[in-house]
Amino acid sequence: MIYCVEDNTEIRELVVYTLQMTGFTARGFVDGKDFFAAIKEELPELVLLDIMLPGEDGLQILKKLRASEVTRAIPVIMLTAKTTEYDKVIGLDSGADDYLTKPFGMMELIARIKAVLRRASVAEESDEITIGPLVVYRDEHRVFNNGVEVALTPKEFSLLLYLIENRGIVLTRERLLSEVWGFDYYGETRTVDAHIRSLRMKLGEAGDLIETVRGIGYRIEKL
Repeated sequence: MIYCVEDNTEIRELVVYTLQMTGFTARGFVDGKDFFAAIKEELPELVLLDIMLPGEDGLQILKKLRASEVTRAIPVIMLTAKTTEYDKVIGLDSGADDYLTKPFGMMELIARIKAVLRRASVAEESDEITIGPLVVYRDEHRVFNNGVEVALTPKEFSLLLYLIENRGIVLTRERLLSEVWGFDYYGETRTVDAHIRSLRMKLGEAGDLIETVRGIGYRIEKL
């Protein structure tokens, strides 16, 4: 089941119809109130969430989802008319898994949904990963360094997890933006660098596991 929270009736009905025609089950909601009422009855596999909504906006709804043990792991794709990099980063750093700017094509939407669901499926395969002094728990979104928990933001956790899952591979900044932030980005890549710096600082000596490959990107070696 996929939930679409969108106050524009035409967009909401088109999205729900397209999902149903491509083999998904889907329900649409005008606002956060109806959406959260439905979640009490059935948890969705994925949420399509508009930012500009009556009452609570999409970012407030997203923060509530990520703050709850019950809903924090549900993948979320933001749907919005906002196009600036700042708006994208705010949404993704708040815990969104991907971001689509209106107007978007239905086939692109379906492709993004399938990609996010694939990533979520892979993340469910094995909960615990150990590398050096770090123990990462996928389902709980928790990281321990020599037994001490490290407080990471959702995006820092996703970045670290992606680096670990691809140990031994040099990952370009562009690939990290595409796979971790969930959108194609062809300009400034300082967002990745800033998150890497923050990760290294929080991980202390274990931050040395993240290598900089000059002129390309970053890598965690296989141990």
